[in-house]
Amino acid sequence: MNPSDFANTIDRTTAMPARPISALGLFSGGLDSLVAVAMMRDLGITTKAVTFDSPFFNVSQTRQAAERLGVPLHVEDFGPTLIAIIQQPQHGFGAQLNPCIDCHIAMLRRTGELMETMGYDFIFSGEVLNQRPMSQNPAALRLIAQKCGYGPLLLRPLSAGLLEPTRPESLGWVPRERLGKIEGRSRREQLRLAEDYGIKIIPPVAGGCRLTEPNFARRLKDLKDHEGLRGMRAVHLLKIGRHLRLNQSTKLIVGRNERDNIELEGNAELYDLLLKPEAIPGPTGLVPITIRADALQQAAAICARYSDAESGQTVRIRIRSTQGLDYIETQPACPENVEPLLI
Repeated sequence: MNPSDFANTIDRTTAMPARPISALGLFSGGLDSLVAVAMMRDLGITTKAVTFDSPFFNVSQTRQAAERLGVPLHVEDFGPTLIAIIQQPQHGFGAQLNPCIDCHIAMLRRTGELMETMGYDFIFSGEVLNQRPMSQNPAALRLIAQKCGYGPLLLRPLSAGLLEPTRPESLGWVPRERLGKIEGRSRREQLRLAEDYGIKIIPPVAGGCRLTEPNFARRLKDLKDHEGLRGMRAVHLLKIGRHLRLNQSTKLIVGRNERDNIELEGNAELYDLLLKPEAIPGPTGLVPITIRADALQQAAAICARYSDAESGQTVRIRIRSTQGLDYIETQPACPENVEPLLI
C-alpha cells in the first residue's frame, strides 16, 4: 500500500476510535518542535518523537531535549538518504547547500511509514507558516504535504489555524480551535506557549543543521566537486580541522587542536598518509596516499606553519602510512601562501 492509499483508508464514519489517539512527531529539539510535542500531549494525544541522525545534525542535543520533555524518541539513520538528496535535489538548495524541501519530504515520508508500522494515527511537525522563506511558505508547505504521501494525516499544530484542515481535525481527533495560528519569524508566541507548558530550557534560534552554515557548506561543495560524496567518512571529516585544497585531486586536513588530531588519527584509513612535526608541538595532517611528491612537500610545510616552529626554522615532519615511516625536512609555509588554499 502506498502512503496516499493508507491515508485514504481511514474510516470517515468513526470520529474517535475506542483506543487513545496517537501521533508521531518530527522532532529536532528546537523550540518549535518542543512546543508542538507539548501541545499534542496537552490535547491528550499519545505522542512519540522521531529524529533523523546524519553527519549534518547533532542528535545528542535532540536526545537531551526529548529526555527533558519526557517524550519517547525514535532515531532514524538519515545520512545516506540525505547525501543522495544533496547530489541532486529535485527542488533545489536554500541559501547554502541545504535542500530543505526535499529533506522535509523525505523525513515526513519516513515518519509516515513509521506511523503505519508502529500503529500510530497521524504525524505532525513543528513547521511554522512563513518562518522560513524556502521551505515554510504556503506553496512549499502544500508541496511537502503532497510529495511526502501522507498529506491528509500531516498536522502542523503551531500554524494549523491558518492552514487547510487535516483529517485528524475533520475526524475530531484534534480540536482545531485549540491549535495555533502562528506565522512568521517571531518566537514570541512559541516562548509564551513554552512557559505555559513548563518548558524550562529554551534552545537557541539556530536550527543546528550544518548544511545551512556557510563554512561547512563551502567544504561540502568542494568535496562534492572534487572527490565526490561517495562515503560517510569523507563527510564526517568535513567537521574536523582546517581544510586546504592543494590541487584538483588532493586535499589536506590539518588539526586545529589535540581533539582534532586524535580524530584525524582515528579516522585514517589504509590509503591515507598522516603527517606530524617531530620534536615540536604541532598538528596532525591527513592526505591521500596518492598525493604527488610536490604536494606532499607543500603539505609538510603547511603542517610546519601551524606548529610552534618559528619562521625560517627547519622542521622535521614524520609521515606515517601502512608501509611504515618516512620523513621530510621543511620550513613553515608563509601565511600568505597558505590562506588562499583554505576551504
